[in-house]
Amino acid sequence: MSKPRAKKIKLILFDVDGVLTDGKIWIFPSPSGAPQSVLEQSAQHGGQGGFGLNSASLIEAKGFHAHDGTAISLARLAGLKTGLITKRISETVALRARDLKIDHVHQGIQDKAGVFRQILEKEGITAAEAAFVGDDVIDLPVMRRCGLAIAVKNARAEVKSEAHWITPHAGGDGAARDAVEYILKAQGKWKKVVGEYILERST
Repeated sequence: MSKPRAKKIKLILFDVDGVLTDGKIWIFPSPSGAPQSVLEQSAQHGGQGGFGLNSASLIEAKGFHAHDGTAISLARLAGLKTGLITKRISETVALRARDLKIDHVHQGIQDKAGVFRQILEKEGITAAEAAFVGDDVIDLPVMRRCGLAIAVKNARAEVKSEAHWITPHAGGDGAARDAVEYILKAQGKWKKVVGEYILERST
């Protein structure tokens, strides 16, 4: 049963590509050059594939769903902490995370379970109090350790088979909103938080 697990959650973590996005990675020429922060992070991986662009002439773009952005705000109003753990490095993700005031942002991470342990220690919570939303096999080490493992609708079969719950929407199409809504409803906070969100936006 996943609802008893959801009631304990104090922190919800997300993968990015395929979870907060539909998994597509758009690469464009950058007339002004890629931001230096991204180049420095990418350089740390010595040109290893899959971590992101290490180029002053190209920029990586991603698309995010507005419903997922609202979900992060709703989680914050409910007292939940949020975070991202992703292998790729992208200034687009950094900008989105700053815009949404996400608490923990970790890019360029191969060992997601190691970072997961660090976040738990920093927050002073147990693994049972954390949820992780993933879509591919690199997410399994964290999903196997957290209290509530959530797979998005478009996740790989191996990930779905080990998840406690699967979102009705795909990554990049409101899956993060599904996850937050599921947790807040299990905790009996949903209606109150939605009311607070509407009031906050109308004043």
